Amino acid sequence: MHSNAYTFGFAAIICAVCGIVVAGSAVSLKDRQDANVRLDKQKKVLSVAGLLTDDEDVTPDEVQKRFTGNIQIKVVDLKTGGYATEVDATTFDQSKASKDPARSAVAPKNKAKVLRLPNRATVYHVVKDGELVMLVLPVEGKGLWSTLYGYLALEKDGNTIAGLTFYQHGETPGLGGEVDNEKWKALWKGRKAFKDGKPFIKVIKGQAGPVAEAPYEVDGLSGATLTARGVTNLIQFWLGGNGFGPYLNKMKSLAKMKGA
Repeated sequence: MHSNAYTFGFAAIICAVCGIVVAGSAVSLKDRQDANVRLDKQKKVLSVAGLLTDDEDVTPDEVQKRFTGNIQIKVVDLKTGGYATEVDATTFDQSKASKDPARSAVAPKNKAKVLRLPNRATVYHVVKDGELVMLVLPVEGKGLWSTLYGYLALEKDGNTIAGLTFYQHGETPGLGGEVDNEKWKALWKGRKAFKDGKPFIKVIKGQAGPVAEAPYEVDGLSGATLTARGVTNLIQFWLGGNGFGPYLNKMKSLAKMKGA
């Protein structure tokens, strides 16, 4: 029979070996994991822009082809609303920037419970024949149990919603998790984001009615009031002055000048 010292020593060795194997696997697979995360985000951007349906079985090469052929990545300064042309948009990581004190700031108190704001953020231009036809903005904020990360698509007028999707969250399946429901996401299309220049779109309790009758309202999620409220808060935050508001105002001004 082995002594206690032997047993503890053997267990420690096994734990150390297992730790080395796990750590080694994590390091060796990191590039592949990062590539899968990048691919999933590209698919979500294409999806919210109407360039890919959820039931399509497409290869990574096809996703990349559609993305590079239709999407232009830009980086904007959130305070000024101008483009940060000195930043490489293809390698810029907004999530990392948000966590870096040198590239972010503490967010003012907000209902979306966003804690830090990056100085710069990513936007996606959806183009056709070289012309801008849609904007896709990254959005995030607290739901009931988790932070929801997603994309909001706006038509080129900067006001009409073209789509909404989430790529990461931990809300309750069947309740708050219904933010992934295709029928619910379809209700956003055609709604208006702003009223009198202020973010006004919201998820209400109950049924909102068709777009023509309720342009600023979207049906609530049954049994998920707090998640629905979180969606309202996060969208209004990122459309506001601390989010993409300055950028959208500049885009609208340019659109008016071109139309004049």
